[in-house]
Amino acid sequence: MKLFFLITLFFVSYPLFSQQNRENQNFKISGTVIDLNSSSPLEFTNIVLFSSTDSTQVSGTVTGRNGIFELTNIKTGDYFIRISFIGYDNYTADIKLSNNMDLGKIYLAPESIGINDVVVSGERAPISYEIDRKVINVGENFSASSGTAVDILENVPSVTVDIEGNVSLRGSSNFKVLIDGRPSILDPADALQQIPASSIENIEIMTNPSAKYDPEGTSGIINVILKKSRNQGISGVFELNGGLKEKYGGEAITDYKGEFFQANLGLNYNNRNFGGTQTERRWTNDGSKTSYYNSSGISSRGMENFGIRGSVSLDLGERRTLLLGSRYGSRSHFGNSSLDYSEWNSLNTSQLNLLNNSLDERSGSNFTFFANYNHPFEKKGHQLTAEIDYRSGTSDEENVYRLLNGTDILNGQINLEEGPSKELEAKLDYILPFEGDARFEAGIDSELEFDIERTGMLNFDSASGSFIRDPLFDKDVSYDKQEIAIYSMYSDKLGKFGYQIGFRTEHTGRQIELNNQNQNFTIDKWDYFPSAHISYEITPGHQMMTSYTKRINRPRGWELEPFETWTDAYSVRVGNPALLPEYIDSYEFGYQTLLGKSVLSAEAYYRITNNRIERIQSVYSEKVTRQTIDNIGKDYALGTELFFNFDPVNKWNVNLMANLYDYRIEGFLYGESFSRKSFNWNIRFNNTIKIGESTQVQFNANYNSPSVSAQGKREGFIFTNIAVRHDILDNMLTATLQVRDLFGTAKYEYTNQSFDFYNYRYSQMESPVVMLNLKFNFNNYKSRDRENRNDDMPGNGEEF
Repeated sequence: MKLFFLITLFFVSYPLFSQQNRENQNFKISGTVIDLNSSSPLEFTNIVLFSSTDSTQVSGTVTGRNGIFELTNIKTGDYFIRISFIGYDNYTADIKLSNNMDLGKIYLAPESIGINDVVVSGERAPISYEIDRKVINVGENFSASSGTAVDILENVPSVTVDIEGNVSLRGSSNFKVLIDGRPSILDPADALQQIPASSIENIEIMTNPSAKYDPEGTSGIINVILKKSRNQGISGVFELNGGLKEKYGGEAITDYKGEFFQANLGLNYNNRNFGGTQTERRWTNDGSKTSYYNSSGISSRGMENFGIRGSVSLDLGERRTLLLGSRYGSRSHFGNSSLDYSEWNSLNTSQLNLLNNSLDERSGSNFTFFANYNHPFEKKGHQLTAEIDYRSGTSDEENVYRLLNGTDILNGQINLEEGPSKELEAKLDYILPFEGDARFEAGIDSELEFDIERTGMLNFDSASGSFIRDPLFDKDVSYDKQEIAIYSMYSDKLGKFGYQIGFRTEHTGRQIELNNQNQNFTIDKWDYFPSAHISYEITPGHQMMTSYTKRINRPRGWELEPFETWTDAYSVRVGNPALLPEYIDSYEFGYQTLLGKSVLSAEAYYRITNNRIERIQSVYSEKVTRQTIDNIGKDYALGTELFFNFDPVNKWNVNLMANLYDYRIEGFLYGESFSRKSFNWNIRFNNTIKIGESTQVQFNANYNSPSVSAQGKREGFIFTNIAVRHDILDNMLTATLQVRDLFGTAKYEYTNQSFDFYNYRYSQMESPVVMLNLKFNFNNYKSRDRENRNDDMPGNGEEF
């Protein structure tokens, strides 16, 4: 009987003890967050777990690189989970936890809001932040839809654009441009001018890119992601735009997507002409007298671009893919002016009045072909990617000026530059994931570059009344460069900490040969580039990030050419073959937080540039200044960037962006030390207002403060744009009316001076500029949004 009682007591009490033990046990909740439209993982999605009894927060995290999340040390009980990402509908689910739970794939749809019982798809966030980049949603900036990538960048954090289209990234014009993750053979300015704004899906700003990326560029990388459709079957989009005074263009993009095959084709054409005015005051002192000359008159600049691109993506089975693509483009840029000149000197104050007619023309073509093979292994995220790129281009430049006294030509000159260039690049990237978010990456990148540049000069001969070539200025330069780079990186998450460390080493071999002068300049050296990124999640939606990278800015080919090129009657340019590359140490610290549906971001940065490259002016001869380029010392930039996106009231969205930094430059000029500094800042105020169900109005205001250089100062300027967009035919047709520089306040004002010269220049382009853009899409053409972007950009699309 006693034995029976003990056995009965055991079987009755065991479940009670077992249940008590389970209640004290900790479990985990995991899952993967996916974009409903693109089926791509959503990184940095907020995951918050609440208690069902009192709605207190129990735990929280953000998704990792593959959209995966994991909540650990969760006790048995009743909970509800909330999953949110900016621009998407929230996901909420009840959870009864008694064991480890995998929620599987959780799909988030783009945010929707109800307006008069009509469901309207919400806009994506204008800017999202990732551990090493800012991603700008270009579709929300329709005030620049008829322009180029340069016009889009006017309203992008970290970037400033002056009225002449010169782009700076955090105060530096030395940065690298990628198109769908691939470099362009064009200079950054030309590459950005050739990309229509309507072709762009996203723009990524990487001010501290990791060791995986080419470290070229003082201030970082601007990566332009082009549109591709995600729909099955055939779809496409057609756009036409036009404005006053010879401004027109258009674009067509069509895609086919099948089960194992995808192809796309894009065509574009743009023609732009802008008038303006220009004023200049100069003096030079050659030791015997001071020469003065003033000028004023009209000027204009314009461009004509054509491009065609296409790619084919093949599914080879077992998740292997082969992407083949090509792109051809032609460009023609020009600038001309007709200026009234007045000349006199300190010994003879009588004025000589002249007319200076000048014309600058730059034209050329470029071709790109690439092949990308992606081989995934059995484990998710384990992959090998191989790519080969071939790029070629031609460039022709002609600079003509004539000094006239009435109808008689007193002086004139024609400067010619031409040259083909070719680049061949091959690279291999490998990714090995471990448990959780840990992964190892390594790769090798080899690049060959071959350039030839021929220059010549023709002087006006008054006796014959024609231009005669001067053989003393015929130059033939060969520029060969070989680079090979090896990198490795490791990243992981430890609780709320995430980190990524990397190291890259590069060997550069460069040779410049003056073929008709038997001169050679060579470089053969190794460089090393570490990088480190650390993130810390304070609470869900509140995150801090810090990073360090080392970068390099190598001189461009024309900066190394040791011969004279005349740019006008009073200016001559000479390169410097002894020019050293700049080395940059870049530090960043950032904080991002969500305030309901609002986004607040603050970033602090500190950048040191060694071997600072500056263009230096000096007196060449009476009335003529000489511009060369040299390593003058160091510069320092210490600043902060602020971004705040919020809705003051329903249907009104505001973006506030500000960049404030202290800039200091120091070194040696003419054998003497110097130091200059300025406090620089710019602010942007962007407003979008919805009117009804299908109309939006956008108003942008930008201000850029004055800034200094080694010998000069640029004055501040402000400009404003306004646009109205209206959707009709169930969003198949969109009309956008834009007015740029609404109040005619954009200007370029610069002073450059030293002890023996002074130069002041003021220019202003025509304003306002009015454009109308019409866009028609068929088969519900939609871009792939985030599907275009992952950590292996080169496999995602084609160069424009």
